[in-house]
Amino acid sequence: MAPRKSKKKAPSFRKLLKTSNIKIENKLKNRQFKQQSIAKKHRKEQKKLKQALSNAATRTPLPLERYKKRPEDEEDEEEFEETLPVDMMEEDDLEQMKAMAQKASFLTRDLSSSEPVHARKRKQENVMDKYEKVPRLMQKEQEKELIHLLPIKDKTGIIPQTMEKPVVKKAEKENEDEGDGDGAEEVNAPKPLPLLTTQELVVLRRKRLEERKVCIAALGSSILSDPSANIKKLKELRSMLVELDPYVAATVRKLVMVSLMEIFKDIVPSYRIRPLTEAEKSTKVKKETQQLREFEEGLVSQYKFYLENLEQTVKDWKQMKKKKSDVVSLKSYKGLAEVAVKCLCELLVALPHFNFHNNIIVMIVPLMNHDCKKISEMSCEAVRKLFKQDKVGQASLGMVKVISGLVKSRNYEVKPEVLKALLCLRVKEVEVKKDADDIAPKKRFMNFKEKRKHLSRMQRKWKKAEEKLEKELLEAEATECKEKKLKLHTETLNIVFLTYFRILKKAQKSILLPCVLEGLAKFAHLINVEFFDDLLIVLHKLVESGDLSYRESLHCIQTAFHVLSGQGDVLNIDPLKFYTHLYKTLLRLHAGTANDDMIIVLQCLDVMLTKRRKQVSVQRALAFIKRLTTLSLQVLPNSTIGILATNRVLMHTFPKSDILLDNESQGSGIYLPELDEPEYCNPQNTSLWELHTLQRHYHPIVRKFAAHLIVGAPSEGSGALNVDLSRKSATDLFEDYSIKGMTFNPPVATPSSKKKEKFTIGDALLDSDLKKQINSHLEATSIPSDLNFAAHFRKAFI
Repeated sequence: MAPRKSKKKAPSFRKLLKTSNIKIENKLKNRQFKQQSIAKKHRKEQKKLKQALSNAATRTPLPLERYKKRPEDEEDEEEFEETLPVDMMEEDDLEQMKAMAQKASFLTRDLSSSEPVHARKRKQENVMDKYEKVPRLMQKEQEKELIHLLPIKDKTGIIPQTMEKPVVKKAEKENEDEGDGDGAEEVNAPKPLPLLTTQELVVLRRKRLEERKVCIAALGSSILSDPSANIKKLKELRSMLVELDPYVAATVRKLVMVSLMEIFKDIVPSYRIRPLTEAEKSTKVKKETQQLREFEEGLVSQYKFYLENLEQTVKDWKQMKKKKSDVVSLKSYKGLAEVAVKCLCELLVALPHFNFHNNIIVMIVPLMNHDCKKISEMSCEAVRKLFKQDKVGQASLGMVKVISGLVKSRNYEVKPEVLKALLCLRVKEVEVKKDADDIAPKKRFMNFKEKRKHLSRMQRKWKKAEEKLEKELLEAEATECKEKKLKLHTETLNIVFLTYFRILKKAQKSILLPCVLEGLAKFAHLINVEFFDDLLIVLHKLVESGDLSYRESLHCIQTAFHVLSGQGDVLNIDPLKFYTHLYKTLLRLHAGTANDDMIIVLQCLDVMLTKRRKQVSVQRALAFIKRLTTLSLQVLPNSTIGILATNRVLMHTFPKSDILLDNESQGSGIYLPELDEPEYCNPQNTSLWELHTLQRHYHPIVRKFAAHLIVGAPSEGSGALNVDLSRKSATDLFEDYSIKGMTFNPPVATPSSKKKEKFTIGDALLDSDLKKQINSHLEATSIPSDLNFAAHFRKAFI
């Protein structure tokens, strides 16, 4: 009969592996439990032994029990003592024998001892060993007082630090006892060692500082003389960033930070160092190549550690944390942080191509919004410098990305200077929709199979030479670099516009709105045409809302017309509402405010009227000329010059505006100066009578422009302007004659010139009849009474 097969399946290899792993784990657990139980038992036994020893040392030995002896035993004992040769023993020996008889009993044996009883019988115990084991009082040394210092934290853990308290020597005490006989009580008290005086501390600090300076200079000069050979000295110099001498710690750290920054700026190569792959590390290379690799690897590692140290310095100051082992006070942290930020800013601008540049950007951008004014200004200035000198656009793109993220993460609550830095971007052209020629595929070179199939041997030879020449020509044109630059600029500007549009949509009442409008006004010609309609609607709503300041509304108008003057020429849009708003708000400018808004007004007029001359009607141009001439009576001299220069350009652009120089009216109706619509105020029925008043202005340049415009602004002849005035734009003239650059020189009375006194205001020479001219001018101008303009000028000039 065949053996019966078992129905139980054989376990698979995976199951066996699984069960074996479980068994191994169980064995390990059992072994651990066993070791723990053994250790626990050992600890208990040790505890019991210690307790028994302490009890035995503290208790006193009990006297031996004495039993009453029978009279027979006492008689036998007396007889035995009489028979002993007592005369041969001394009294000391007898006393010692009696004392030993008192203690030598098994009842007084130390039961806490773990030694068995029968072990003593095997040994020949020496009596002196017993005396040696008895504890005896030793002469203890006087314990020294310790001062607990701040511990040091190491990789192994916290290491406590202590210092012995200084003790006054006996010789000093004796001298004090001899010298002071009266104050006996005070002499006995120990006095501390005398401290150094302030002068001695200054001398000591100066000496140590000079030593550190010499060391820094020696290390720096050796590194700069041969960077590849002395790259290890960078680590030695960097170790001085953790100077522990409290007298010179802060100063030395600042010096080392600046020294390392200058060294890295000098020795860093003009290319980015990439890490080597495993295959490159395993291959054998020349000795020079290996040295270069070691130099690059050491340079990158030391540069990384240096940046980490700078970052940690700034972070400690921001969090106001002080390390326990640090010797720099919290007050000195601000100075260290300022130096660290300055080094980071210098490296950001000087090494945009090198490693860890993006890490520096991430450190610098949040500092642009810091509460400390000095650090914020340093960071913003470094970002502006980076934008101005970046020609390719790689560093600018990284910076713009981080700024956009910062603005969004802070919910648009950042300083305006953060967005103002974007105005320094060097973006002049971006990628637009390409033509059919650009979209067409580029010329492709034939591969080897195609050449062999279609060309003969001689033709293949010529084709090879021709393709080589074409490749060299393409490299010489550097078209790839130009395409890369355009691509980077396009991506950068898209992120900038995304930030601007987010603020326009979600934070219209933010303090960032003026910066956004100014940025849109600068880059409006690069905006995609698809966004024009929505952008103009948003800008018009902002202007009509009335929530904006005068400067912000001017930025809105400027942005709208920059959009329409660029790619917006193809759109059939008439921004009449923007013309009306500017015409209505022009008279809000006056001499009592800061004169900064006038330059924006002049730029808006140039874009709205001069550059869009074909879309502007004559009625609108005449209305603006009349209102600008009225405005020139109530502003400062430099603003008046800018306005008159704008009127001169408009009179040349619109020749029919010469009707404003006649007294006769043309057509029906009368001029309505209070009407806000420039198209319907009938400007053709008025005249520029303000020019005759300006002819008596105290500023000579204003008088020249007024006389020039009265005769029709001729380009040649007796009424023409000088070349210096005629070739300059209105904004240039406004800045040239700005009052901020003027200097007042009061007149000095001399015996020969008592009647005629002259002094200069800028480049204007005024005569002695100034008072009459100012009074006549003030009577003819419409200046608000609350400004007290006349009193101000009389006090300043008379």
